[in-house]
Amino acid sequence: MNRGAGIFLCLLLVIMDITAGILGIEAEIAQNKVKHLRLWIFECKDPSHKAFMLGLIAAVLLALAHVIVNLLGGFNCLWSQQEVDKASPNRQLSMASLILTWIVLAVGLSMLVIGTSSNKKSRGSCGFTHHHFLSIGGILCFVHGLVSVVYYVSATAS
Repeated sequence: MNRGAGIFLCLLLVIMDITAGILGIEAEIAQNKVKHLRLWIFECKDPSHKAFMLGLIAAVLLALAHVIVNLLGGFNCLWSQQEVDKASPNRQLSMASLILTWIVLAVGLSMLVIGTSSNKKSRGSCGFTHHHFLSIGGILCFVHGLVSVVYYVSATAS
């Protein structure tokens, strides 16, 4: 792939992850605007349709960005410790950032899905307080964008 297409794809991934992050934070803000009653560690709140939609879009964008970076980064695996020791620094960085993108995806997507599901229209919820799932998921979208660019650049350079 030529250099211009690579820069375009990196920008596309960063824009997708930044948009997902902003939407996750906006979903948290929308969720906090709905009526809720709090008693110690228990809280009852009405669902927010806006928070549900924003969280859902953020989760889809994060997953889509992850699929794109993994398809474009190629499949490069190191199967043994010997291969890791012999691999070039670019390849080692590529593998480390690939693993990190999967970890960030798992945690970030889980946070977004938990925060989004608590805003289902069909139910109000009472229980333990679950604050900041959507905003933490949004912040992890930013981290995913950064690590994805590192992965893509190191995978295509090695």
